[in-house]
Amino acid sequence: MEYNFREIEKRWQIYWKKNHVFHTKENKKRKYYILNMFPYPSGTGLHVGHCLGYITSDIYARYKRTKGYNVLNPIGFDSFGLPAEQYAIQTGKHPSNTIIENSHRYKKQMNKIGLSFDWNRKLYTSHSDYYRWTQWMFIQIFHSWYDKNTEKAKPINLLIKEFNKNGNNFINASCTSNYKFDSKTWNLLSLHEKESILLDYRLAFLAKNTVNWCPDLGTVLANDEIKNGKSERGGFPVYKKKMLQWHIRISAYAERLMKGLNLIETSPSLKKLQSNWIGKSIGTSIFFKIIYPIGKINHIELFTYHPEMIFGMTFIILSTDHPLSDKISYHSSHYQNVLTYTSQVFSIEENTKNISGIFTGNYVFHPFIRNKRIPIYVSNFFSINNHIQSFIGIPGYEEKSKKFAQKFGIEIIKIFDFNQKCINSNFLNGLNRQQAKEKIIKILIKNKIGGMKINYKIRDAIFSRQRYWGEPIPIYFKNKIPKTIPVDKLPLFLPKIENYHPINGKSPLIRAKNWAWDEKNMKIVSNTIIDNKYIFPIETNTMPSWAGSSWYFLRYMDVHNHQFFLDKKKENYWKNVDLYIGGSEHSTGHLIYARFWNKFLLDRGWITSEEPFKKILNQGMILSYSATILKVIGENTFISYGLKNKKHAYSSFQEIYVDLSLIKKNNELDINRFKKLRPEFYSSIFILERGIFLCKKKLEKMSKSKYNVINPDDIYEKYGSDVLRIYEMFLGPINQSKPWDEKKINGIKNFINKFWGLFHKNEIFQITEIHPTLQEFQILHSTIKKIQNKMESFSWNTSISLLMIITNQLITLKCNKRKILEPLVQLIAPFAPHISEELWYKLGKRKSIIYYDFPVFNSKYVMIKEITYPILFNGKLKFLEKFDNRTSIEEIKNKILSHPKTKFFLKKKILKKLILIPKKVINILFQ
Repeated sequence: MEYNFREIEKRWQIYWKKNHVFHTKENKKRKYYILNMFPYPSGTGLHVGHCLGYITSDIYARYKRTKGYNVLNPIGFDSFGLPAEQYAIQTGKHPSNTIIENSHRYKKQMNKIGLSFDWNRKLYTSHSDYYRWTQWMFIQIFHSWYDKNTEKAKPINLLIKEFNKNGNNFINASCTSNYKFDSKTWNLLSLHEKESILLDYRLAFLAKNTVNWCPDLGTVLANDEIKNGKSERGGFPVYKKKMLQWHIRISAYAERLMKGLNLIETSPSLKKLQSNWIGKSIGTSIFFKIIYPIGKINHIELFTYHPEMIFGMTFIILSTDHPLSDKISYHSSHYQNVLTYTSQVFSIEENTKNISGIFTGNYVFHPFIRNKRIPIYVSNFFSINNHIQSFIGIPGYEEKSKKFAQKFGIEIIKIFDFNQKCINSNFLNGLNRQQAKEKIIKILIKNKIGGMKINYKIRDAIFSRQRYWGEPIPIYFKNKIPKTIPVDKLPLFLPKIENYHPINGKSPLIRAKNWAWDEKNMKIVSNTIIDNKYIFPIETNTMPSWAGSSWYFLRYMDVHNHQFFLDKKKENYWKNVDLYIGGSEHSTGHLIYARFWNKFLLDRGWITSEEPFKKILNQGMILSYSATILKVIGENTFISYGLKNKKHAYSSFQEIYVDLSLIKKNNELDINRFKKLRPEFYSSIFILERGIFLCKKKLEKMSKSKYNVINPDDIYEKYGSDVLRIYEMFLGPINQSKPWDEKKINGIKNFINKFWGLFHKNEIFQITEIHPTLQEFQILHSTIKKIQNKMESFSWNTSISLLMIITNQLITLKCNKRKILEPLVQLIAPFAPHISEELWYKLGKRKSIIYYDFPVFNSKYVMIKEITYPILFNGKLKFLEKFDNRTSIEEIKNKILSHPKTKFFLKKKILKKLILIPKKVINILFQ
């Protein structure tokens, strides 16, 4: 019989909301904090791929509650940033309106799936009561520096005191430049000079840097927002461009970010991704003397993994974001050409193919060859991902160096012969590479021109975005010196403007009429009265979306606190996230930023945990078939897929995604419907094969841009939420990707109907109080034990298999006994909460099933299995003996040695050894 899922699911969703079943408060129970990675409220709503992680967290949250935990399972919206702004631009609405509309749709969809989120703790990163504290934290970061001696951030005032006392010769701090001055010099510096120096130590600082610039989106992008030289959102070309940007000195935390991975329980692959992003490595640092010094700077420090190759060095490269790239040519006629090169915009995609660079007119001396001059070039060819700021060119060894040398006619020197023996150095000749390396390092150390060094690939995070929809940066500029808005005047509200489209590299906030700071009256005033005496301009760039998502897990602990971002008592109770669930696409950038932010707040004493997340679980993707057709690049022509490799006038193509509803049988495109749906291609020419036009199907990640998403609304309207939940979990292991196949949902639907039928006869609820048989108890308790083990290892698909098996077994036995079916409802409850609540109520319970403890396994009911051991004497079988599978190894040994048959076969022989292979064989050796 079928159960009425529409009526039942609606009833229990209303009950949960009305009775605040999932609202959480601090209490005396053990806590368990479960968190999904922050969703942003897109206009398209959820698809079934999104649901995978939410259902996973919900199942575990429900399970943990029944195990006696006080579970925090909050939800909110990452509502600032590019996606929300782009959607608002497309719809012609203001982002503040669209994110509310979209989040309401998300909430409605999430509730229909039966997710046990505590909506009382809902937050938006774009709400001023939240971003007030994001701004406050930025101000604290700005007013902090990183002390390498103590490995922690400290207030900038302590650094200033140190400068007043000793100068920076005694400071071991993370900084941009290496200033050397004593306290007398510091005291003689002007205010502007002091602030310029402090900016090189602050954890939030302004610097001109080469950034990833996307003209179509009108903003800077982080490295993790770029795929194959194009923006991840929209697929637009991305270019390298020098711009003055705010940065966060994340690189200061590189070692702690590495060590902290040992405190996180997660997959080896995620740890590897994090480790590679941080990029810790040990190599050799070498100081090269510059022939034409830049002011007081007369050396360049370069890093290499292969110092033994130093005699093959014929050039060095500085990337455009190297601190000296703009200055290295001061003395020479090359200066203007270098400035032109470093300020140009170039395509990431093209730069991977084309070699570019420019000679600076300056040189360094070779550290081992007297008077040999090594030319210095500036080039972007080696720094696509902003990871390489300088590079030693050894074209006789490294392929990319060779290409550069050939392009610019630079000498190529061979260093080792085919036996890997050095052939090009007087004092290294005949040494192998390892011997040569050790000798070079000893000389570098002895001469104090280099030595071993730990290097990190991670770079400081760019914090400016040339967009409207983001947190305003609480900075104003007093005679070009950045000053922070007073914290008691926060939040600095995002102003309302009519047009928030980007403006050729500048933020739309330059359109704001009232965007100046009155320092005397401490308020925002009109731009027209800026006088740079009392009225100053406010920063027009906004924060990146990762600013708000780097600490939201803390705010959930105390979301309604208007006095501070987090009360210490609540932080001490919830501490950190016990289980963090999300997609692997956030395994690098977001996690690095969040871990850094958490460590900074710890350093300054506002929280108590080194790492924000104890356990991280990456769910796999749900895959769906997409369809593409071939368009001739540069022409309004499409060709059928089967003609791609045939001889014709067309040579280059691009794939255009089409809606699957336009595909007929045998992968044929309905051209007429396609033209109606995509009017931009209405006049296109379609070249057919055998009278039809074929597309190509492939299985890949669900995405709106690929027209292959499955809307959960359609699924639960047709089958119900419990069927959707169980189907998604039954597809395969949580951490693996799996294809969506709606044809298989009917199997889950049949299972749910069978389960419902256990409790009903002729559509009438029937349950008996008859005492179960031993067999029925054995079936139940065996399942309880197995499912409990599966729950702790997140093996949802196998748990569901066990529920299917026990359902079939009980149907065969015609069992409708309360003592069996009542705990069975509790076992299925985390997976199918609606049907379980309904059955629980019919069983006479008046409180939600979530308030009852998980069934307890009783070992006395589990069938005892016996293991038969062959007993060998010097390898020859003498007898067989059976043991209970719960018997320990030591007990088995003792029983065999004291066995009458053993004593008989040994008689007066001397026992040498007893070998026991568990569950297989026992061999007694004697002489």
